[in-house]
Amino acid sequence: MIQVQVIEALKKGIYEAKTTGKSIGFVPTMGYLHEGHMSLAKQAREDNDYVVMSIFVNPAQFGPNEDLDKYPRDLERDIKMAKDAAVDLLFFPQAHEMYPQDGGITIHAGAQANVLCGASRPGHFDGVLKVVTKLFHLVEPTRVYFGQKDAQQLAIIETLVRDYNFPLEVRRVPTVRESDGLAKSSRNVFLSEEERLQAPAIYQAIQLGIEHFKEHQNVEEAKKITTQHIEKGTSGNIDYVELLSYPDLTKDISTNTSVILAVAVFFEKARLIDNMMLNNKGE
Repeated sequence: MIQVQVIEALKKGIYEAKTTGKSIGFVPTMGYLHEGHMSLAKQAREDNDYVVMSIFVNPAQFGPNEDLDKYPRDLERDIKMAKDAAVDLLFFPQAHEMYPQDGGITIHAGAQANVLCGASRPGHFDGVLKVVTKLFHLVEPTRVYFGQKDAQQLAIIETLVRDYNFPLEVRRVPTVRESDGLAKSSRNVFLSEEERLQAPAIYQAIQLGIEHFKEHQNVEEAKKITTQHIEKGTSGNIDYVELLSYPDLTKDISTNTSVILAVAVFFEKARLIDNMMLNNKGE
């Protein structure tokens, strides 16, 4: 596995892969890798000739009240896991390498960023679009891989790629879960022992809500059932429970609309998100 920290070395590796006609699968991450990331790398490995992974804790997507320095990091472990996943090139730059200058040009996410996580994190998805735009240009991937757990991010990136004709394909990869249903997340390490026992109730609640919506097509009742199960089963504070169209993320839902039931819950030291999608065929 090639390990690079500077853009020039990354571009050299990409050029060599491209000139030999290889397809490139790209897995952008913020590190502290877990099985969810590995599922992305595995899918990229199956679909492509050459796999690139990036590890970059992107300061542009952290707000003024969010502690960038406390984001979990373990580069040595991440490098080992990337090797085990048969990644061909690992790119782990410093912030000054990614953002050496600031010419004042910005990218703003649209209305999709004003709901769910974006409602309480203004500017967050602007920062996401800033870094993925740069990474997409640097890596020039054939396909790029994102997990469905971060569904709002996925929807916004899919919209960026569609509306601005990026020459790549976005691949959705299903959420990887613990045996009790809890979605894998780097933030799970911040849960107390008691909170960890409670956390699977979030996914259980979403399943109940989706099943009710599938049968009755009643948005408010589905949200109520989801909310009640979380409140009964956890000590966490609900940030939101929303049922929206997908990928537009609006409240305009018809019988032929794909939907997402998405939840965010605050525990003492961690904020957990999860969701389920239901397509327009009821699947």
